[in-house]
Amino acid sequence: MYQVVVSEFSTSSLYYAEKKEKLKLYSYWKSSCSHRVRIALTLKGIEYEYVPVNPLKRDEFLKINPMGAVPALVDGDVVVSDSLAIIMYLDEKYPEPPLLPRDLHKRAVNYQAASIVFSGIQPYQNTPVARYIVEKTNAEEKTAWVNNAITKGFTALEDLLVSCTGKYATGDEVYLADLFLAPQIHAAINRFQINMEPYPTLAKCYESYNDLPAFQNAVPEKQPDAPASTS
Repeated sequence: MYQVVVSEFSTSSLYYAEKKEKLKLYSYWKSSCSHRVRIALTLKGIEYEYVPVNPLKRDEFLKINPMGAVPALVDGDVVVSDSLAIIMYLDEKYPEPPLLPRDLHKRAVNYQAASIVFSGIQPYQNTPVARYIVEKTNAEEKTAWVNNAITKGFTALEDLLVSCTGKYATGDEVYLADLFLAPQIHAAINRFQINMEPYPTLAKCYESYNDLPAFQNAVPEKQPDAPASTS
């Protein structure tokens, strides 16, 4: 069984932690990038400390990730930022269960699906980008911008996965693509009110994720820094 320990943000002993110390995940409850990593950690049964990062008060966090973006993983004296880098680091250090299939074609599909999410959808719905659009135009333009990115990305994902999906994105085992799809679909439905009817393959996968404790325990609403009104 995995265990999540919540701790206050501190950098005082960051670079002097013992090797046996639990991994630390610097996270923000609503971040879909953090959401992916939480799923990976839980799937692999890894104990970790959850360190909430307030996006409005992140000066200390910049010492860990100069980009100021969550998530960041601290493993002893190793610091890894960027969700994809963290997930691949975890998969190599803790190879079971594997997050990539042996089949080369399915492996490529996993990479493609992850790329569509992290480069073709998520950056366009990110809070700083959305806030900038509102400041320069208006809220209606921001909504149209986000909806266009999600619609374009979901259409591409539907076409990519329709011929290789099983219970999950690329078969009957959970792999990398699923870790990227689940948070993105969750955000699309709950934050942006996207209708999933045009995307039956994605909707079927999302229903399957809802049956998995590792996915359900990682949702934003269940994180310790989530506002009480969201739980």
